[in-house]
Amino acid sequence: MSRVIWRGAISFGLVNVPVQLQTATRPERTSFNLIDKETADPVGYKQINKRTGKEVKRENIVRGFEYEKGHYVLLADEEIRAASPESTQTVDIVAFVEAYSVSFLYLDTPYYLVPERQGKKAYALLREALAQTSKIGIANVVLHNKQHLAALIPAGPVLALNTLRWGGEVLSIEEDALPPVDAKKAGVSAREIDMAKKLIEDMTAPWNPAEYRDTFREEILALVDKKVREGKTREVSEAASAPAKVRETADVLDLSELLKRSLGRGKGKGKHAAA
Repeated sequence: MSRVIWRGAISFGLVNVPVQLQTATRPERTSFNLIDKETADPVGYKQINKRTGKEVKRENIVRGFEYEKGHYVLLADEEIRAASPESTQTVDIVAFVEAYSVSFLYLDTPYYLVPERQGKKAYALLREALAQTSKIGIANVVLHNKQHLAALIPAGPVLALNTLRWGGEVLSIEEDALPPVDAKKAGVSAREIDMAKKLIEDMTAPWNPAEYRDTFREEILALVDKKVREGKTREVSEAASAPAKVRETADVLDLSELLKRSLGRGKGKGKHAAA
């Protein structure tokens, strides 16, 4: 089941759509903890001075930003907190762009946006308007005390919020290492292209994620299950995590009136950079 992260609103123009932000994925990573073989106790990570090899007390540890190799600026916690974005419960749309114009390279983590009861009409309006115009919304949002750029994407009956990588996070590629865009200059013949297209057609199938399996994870889980049934287990205690706090929803004003007022002031807003 999806987990509610926060309740807030999608904001575009003067319109607010009250929504819940929910998790859309559940990573199935095959992770392992470090355990003492003799005692079955968890093995932690000491904070060690890399030059002297000695353990450093927590009160003597500060944060440093490496501005060039081997050179750091030390930052106090209060200085970092002052620079941190203000936590809000708003998906603030700053522009609408053609859906095809955002490369898959920029997509990061997906979430669901689910309407609150009083926001279903405005939610449906935004979802259908995006779908019919083949547009997606580009928005600012703060998640887990970190500012993100995000895409608001209609995905069938739901609006998805997919965090985006910033421009500087997507690496450029040396074009000299790639074949020319022109197929002839790349040495590819028309006959070869036709055969490749035929092969692609022959291998085309409906997308069904259930057909694809993580065989490594399945084999590890089968091995774990076998050891459990054979009684080859050791008990390790772990601390429970605190439940996440949930905030209240935003209010919605008259939808038609807000749309009319927004149309008169919306031009040029999409060019504003993120704060």
